[in-house]
Formats: sequence, C-alpha cells, structure tokens
Amino acid sequence: MKPFMRNTALAFAVASMALFASGCDKAGKPAGDKAAEAKPGEKSADGKSEVKVLGGMKTEKEQDSYLIGMDMGRSLELLKDDLDLAVLQKAMQANIKGDKALLTDEEAQQIRQRLQEKVRTKQMEKMVALAKSNLADGEKFLAANGKKPGVVTTASGLQYQILTEGKGVKPKVSDTVRVHYKGTLLDGKTFDSSYDRNEPAVFPLGAVVPGWQEGIALMPVGSKFKLWIPSKLGYGEQGTPGGPIGPNATLVFDVELLDIVKGDAGGPGAAGGAAESAAMGDGHKH
Repeated sequence: MKPFMRNTALAFAVASMALFASGCDKAGKPAGDKAAEAKPGEKSADGKSEVKVLGGMKTEKEQDSYLIGMDMGRSLELLKDDLDLAVLQKAMQANIKGDKALLTDEEAQQIRQRLQEKVRTKQMEKMVALAKSNLADGEKFLAANGKKPGVVTTASGLQYQILTEGKGVKPKVSDTVRVHYKGTLLDGKTFDSSYDRNEPAVFPLGAVVPGWQEGIALMPVGSKFKLWIPSKLGYGEQGTPGGPIGPNATLVFDVELLDIVKGDAGGPGAAGGAAESAAMGDGHKH
C-alpha cells in the first residue's frame, strides 16, 4: 500500500486548485489570476511555443492544475465517501502558506496507518463484489451462448465456435504455436490484439492457461476459432492485478492458428502483449 499512499500524498499536495471552487468564476478561472485570463496563442512556459486551448483552458497553469486534480479524484475513488473536502482544503491552504500543521509527525503517522488499513479493506470489499458480479455475469452469458448454433461446450466448460477449419495438423500441448488473436471481455472491450500490432504471437502451448491449452489444441493449423473461456479456465478469482482482466472474468478470443513453430520460439512476435499475458499468466505460468 505504500505506492498508494505516495500517490495519495501527491494528489493531496496539488489538490487545492480543484477544491477552491469558491474562488473561481463560472468559467472555472481562479479569481484574480491574470495568467488564467491569457488569450489563446500565449507562449508556453518555455517561451518557444503557443499553448493549445484544451478543455476551455488557455494556460499551462490551468491545464496542469486540472490534470493533477483529475488524477487525484480518480486515485481517491475508494475514499470519496470518507473525505471532508473542507478539511482537506484547510490543510492544503495551511501547508501551502507554511502555517503550523495541526498534527505532529507522530499523529500523522497514526492516521496514515489507519487510512492504509481502511484502503486495504475497501479494496478487498470491491474485489470480492466484482468477483461475485463477474462470475454471475459469466455463468449467465455462457449458459445462453452454449445454446447458439455452432457453439460447442466441452466437458471442462470451454466454449468454441469454428469460423474457419484449417487442413493442417493439430498442435500438442508440448508444441510452440504462432497465432493471431483478439481478446475481449464480455462487455466487448478489447484488452489486446496481435492484429493491432500487425505481428502474430509465438508461445509454448504448455505455458498458457487451461482455456488456451484446450482450445488451441482443438484447432488444425489454418483454422480460425472463437473461444469463450470461463474464469476457472482463465485467471479465476485473481484476474490480472493492475491489468485489464478483473476477478472471475470470462474471456473471449478470436484466434487464428498460423503455424506450429519448430525450434527456438524466441525472437520477433514472441509473447509480449496483454492478451498473451492473459493467456500465459503475465507471460508464463507460475
């Protein structure tokens, strides 16, 4: 949790501009701030280029302040119901002016430790709720999807549909394969695509999660399949912490098996994308 607290401290340290609503006019310009009144085309801080108006903000000062405030708000989402913005503003003003803090370093550390524990608890509660929701959504989707024409459900729960059936051999788990793919979540959001990189992925089939192992092993070279991977055959309750795949997420892949690779699987195209991480557990099984 130390990184969170450092980020939070940074956000607090620059939040005053976002919180001083009472000192801003309707256009969002700080009262009495001449820089905020600058006209379009003013020089940037380096004096070499013109400042582009973004979001109605004409100066670098406004833009920088708003960006930091926006990032702060996002970083404090878990604590949005636990913060008194008036007190936060008061503390910010006091520290910026150099006034004596109401808390000693020891008292601040006590509160910091309590806040860290609160954040940990809230994060866990959020993950548990998301895992429950994702699991229910996945089960409902797969139950309906399995009834669609052309969709096959295996004994493990993997679902696949043959889009194009190739004429080549099927890979063994011990083989290394070259594939093109697009990985999406149930909401349709693409979290990675080798097509977008214009470079196929190469990886040992035995290194990937069970859903990929089973699905790709069903494909003759030259085939295009659509795979629906239930969470138990993907990333389960953990998802990809800090990544795009949530806990108990059902994964959808469009996969094209290009080749079974002989010899060294390294070099260009070797596993390196988010979807390969999704299939391989951040690149490899642990």
